[in-house]
Amino acid sequence: DMRINAEHIRIADQFVEVPGGTNNNNYANVQLIVEIAERTGVSAVWPGWGHASENPELPDALTAKGIVFLGPPASSMNALGDKVGSALIAQAAGVPTLAWSGSHVEIPLELCLDSIPEEMYRKACVTTADEAVASCQMIGYPAMIKASWGGGGKGIRKVNNDDEVKALFKQVQGEVPGSPIFIMRLASQSRHLEVQLLCDQYGNVAALHSRDCSVQRRHQKIIEEGPVTVAPRETVKELRASARRLAKAVGYVGAATVEYLYSMETGEYYFLELNPRLQV
Repeated sequence: DMRINAEHIRIADQFVEVPGGTNNNNYANVQLIVEIAERTGVSAVWPGWGHASENPELPDALTAKGIVFLGPPASSMNALGDKVGSALIAQAAGVPTLAWSGSHVEIPLELCLDSIPEEMYRKACVTTADEAVASCQMIGYPAMIKASWGGGGKGIRKVNNDDEVKALFKQVQGEVPGSPIFIMRLASQSRHLEVQLLCDQYGNVAALHSRDCSVQRRHQKIIEEGPVTVAPRETVKELRASARRLAKAVGYVGAATVEYLYSMETGEYYFLELNPRLQV
């Protein structure tokens, strides 16, 4: 950026050079970000996207120094940045979810503002191939084996029978080492719909718009179209209302994107996950 005289550097009042190399040396280095913020006397930090923007250690570290973090609090990141945790919170907030390995787990809505009890969290997960098979048999095939910390097409496999579960379970574990694993029913003939949110620190939540992100390759979005036209207006209103309930349940602050699966056959929608940013 410095060499090419990037525009965002030219128009800045002040810029700070950081070490080169991988992002753990610069933009993902929480300690470095906090040190620079203190040294330059800023009152707030906007983390942008990627790097440390979804690391709950950053808002905690900045808050400890009296610096405002322009984004969600660490508690919201921890709760919703995890696919298992966010599905449990969605159930508590009355947001529809597909049948999954945690469908039987109920948590009180007031616990959503705090960390989900470990015992309840574990009940929603599967730890062995045999447990995964049992869960798939209960939910019904076809199903998805998913890593809670997965993303970008990693840590997700479709399975149609017990043999495929046994063969693919280890692959999901290997792609996202250490991640909790869960099972979710496959939503066939469905569209991938999203609602974008802006939330302030006073509990106000605005659902900005909707979009259709169904054109994908290897579970990664290629084209995003908005607003949603494949679902009735009333359904889109429900998508927005459900997204607001979810954000309020965890005291969310900042920008967010709530993802849903929408069945073209039944007209029903299901919560997929919430990302603590506007999706790109």
